[in-house]
This record gives sequence, structure tokens and C-alpha cells, in this order.
Amino acid sequence: MENPFNKITDIKHIMKYYHDGMELMFGGFGGVGSPPGLIDALLHSGKTELTLIGNDTGFPDIGIGKVIRAGRAKKVIASHIGSNPIAGQLMTDGKLEVEFSPQGILAERIRAGGMGLGAILSDIGMDNEIVSGKKKRFTLNEKEYLVEPALTAEVSIVYAKKGDPYGNLVYDKSARNTNPLVAMAGSITIAEVEEIVPLGNLNPEEIVTPGIFVDYLIPSSGVNWKWAWE
Repeated sequence: MENPFNKITDIKHIMKYYHDGMELMFGGFGGVGSPPGLIDALLHSGKTELTLIGNDTGFPDIGIGKVIRAGRAKKVIASHIGSNPIAGQLMTDGKLEVEFSPQGILAERIRAGGMGLGAILSDIGMDNEIVSGKKKRFTLNEKEYLVEPALTAEVSIVYAKKGDPYGNLVYDKSARNTNPLVAMAGSITIAEVEEIVPLGNLNPEEIVTPGIFVDYLIPSSGVNWKWAWE
């Protein structure tokens, strides 16, 4: 049995969680706060037919955009793809299915998934025939809402500034973005961490993601990622 108080492992150990056709949720905003090593590992694993869930599609050479550029994704659930023209072209060519969700709604759908809820109610998009025509409706207190399904994934990958062996995480300023929500919504959550400190060294007041949501910690600094797939 693995030690629940020491979740530190190496990239080779977590490669088994990457597989063809998987649902993967990732933290980050335009690549900032996305875990570069875990994304490179996914890219080099050769896995394909992926469903990717996150705020955006990064840039062609930054963040999850590298995976999309390589043609490994079949579907993306995101708030926008405008910063990655390759994603837009793949969508236009019918090679990438894109489900758009307003940024706040997307974040709340992920949070709901992490909390074990089935859906949220929102009146955003009620006046849009294309959007509302695809959504179920629910009436509450004589007001009509769209039903937005909660989002979860088989694997969530996040990036943190600091972590301890139990998986408690601290983020760096705006790189925090969607990472705390994403960490909650994966059946398996893997955190790439810049600095791992001894248990007890993090001030409880600065911990954003409690270790209960994290399954594995991967040190980001000084890692030779290539050996993981050789």
C-alpha cells in the first residue's frame, strides 16, 4: 500500500494513467499555470483521441496547445480557442470537436464536478437560440434556467509553486487561475510542483489545495523528462 503521507513520485510512475481516448482536465490560462512537464509527457506518450477540458487551448507552442497542434485531441471543452489558430483550423476542418462554455460557467461546472454535484443552473445564454436549443431547461421559483452539466475527468493535471509530501499545494499569483478547481475534479489528480518542502513547512493559511484532492506529486525542477518514455 502506498504511503498516503508521501505522494511524491516520478514521471515514469504516472505514465500508466495516460491512455488513448482519455478525458484529461488541465489547469492554466493561456499556458500560464499549466504543468509543462506533464504536458510534455502526455505529448511524448503518443496517446491520442483525447478529450481535453480546460480554460483555453493555449498557444501552438505553449501549454496544452502543443498537444492540440500534434493532432492528439478529438474534443476540447473550453471558454475560447482564439489564442491557438491551429485549434481554430482543426475545428473548421471538422477534425476537432469544440464545446464552448463561458469562462465563469466553465469554472463553476468544474467546481461542481469537484464537489460531487451533477449540474448547475444558469440563465446565461437563454437569449441565444443556438446555445439554449442544445441545453435542458429547468424552472425554479418561476424563473427558467439552462442546465449546465458538471465537469469531471479521469485525470487532472495541475501546476503549483510549492507542495508538501501529503499533496498540499500553494500557487504562484495569477498562475493559480483554474488549478484549484481542476485539482478537485479529477478521479486522479497529478500535481507538478516547482518546490517540494517537508511536511509541516507550509503555513496552513497559505495552502489553497488540500492534499486530500491530490494523488501524486511530481517535482518540476531538475527532471530529465526524456527517460520516462525511453
